[in-house]
Amino acid sequence: MNLELRQLRHFVTVAEELHFGRAAERLHMTQPPLSQSIAGLEELLGAPLFLRNRRQVALTAAGSALLPEARRILQEAGALPDLVRRVANGEAGRLTLAFVSTADYSVLPSILQRYRAAFPGVRLVLQEATTDVQLEALLQGRVDAGFVIPPLSVMPGDALGYRKVLAEPLILCAPAGLDALRGKGPVRLRDLPPLPLVIFPRAAAPALHDAILGAFRAAGITPVIGQEALQMQTIVSLVSGGMGLALVPQSVSNLMRAGVEYRALVDPTPLAETGLAWRRDNASPVLRGFLDLLEKE
Repeated sequence: MNLELRQLRHFVTVAEELHFGRAAERLHMTQPPLSQSIAGLEELLGAPLFLRNRRQVALTAAGSALLPEARRILQEAGALPDLVRRVANGEAGRLTLAFVSTADYSVLPSILQRYRAAFPGVRLVLQEATTDVQLEALLQGRVDAGFVIPPLSVMPGDALGYRKVLAEPLILCAPAGLDALRGKGPVRLRDLPPLPLVIFPRAAAPALHDAILGAFRAAGITPVIGQEALQMQTIVSLVSGGMGLALVPQSVSNLMRAGVEYRALVDPTPLAETGLAWRRDNASPVLRGFLDLLEKE
């Protein structure tokens, strides 16, 4: 015999009334089947739950121990339909998002704020990772979606979906106090001193890495890579320490650091794009809700 919620409901009602007749009335049933239900529960659990005599009904020690647990189980069972509905509608559950460091200074904060306001019951799990690491995690199902730098090694139309979220110009990040930075206007790459270039490894975002080098070559400069770093905050820190200069997406200028100046460039530079990637076969309602919200961005 398996324990049934009906039996627990009968037990709690009798425990609250301490009278089988009144409990039967509350349950809209007659007393004999209620007594049979309690007897069956006692047999199943292997212990008497009530002391019965002609004058009173009282809980045994086992019944007193069972009462709070029975109430908890009934309360949790009662909440299940609402939980299932909210999960099915993407209003509850867990959403694992990965993001490149540049997204942290641009699109991520506002999108997360809107999503948390719209779906407060969803638990957000955030992971900072480079695009190449994210693609592997997406394909293995370890994250639901990721803010990445395109192009992707798996293009839209295959395993992954992709949606552009932001395109912004590259700007100069240079040590403060350079002669070329006098004034407030845009600067030319060829007017900068021959400092080493601080850049992220090519494997992290090949297209953007090559575009940065291409911008220097278009200006007649062959840059020397002095340092590589995966995170934008590390790149900015290295620049502030005088280790070289860098080209970074415009939103990185929100990262204020002593010893660093950001400037627009006169030279034509490519746009740095950030987009969201996800597995097309991921049917998670939580992910669907996130994508729907992003469409309205």
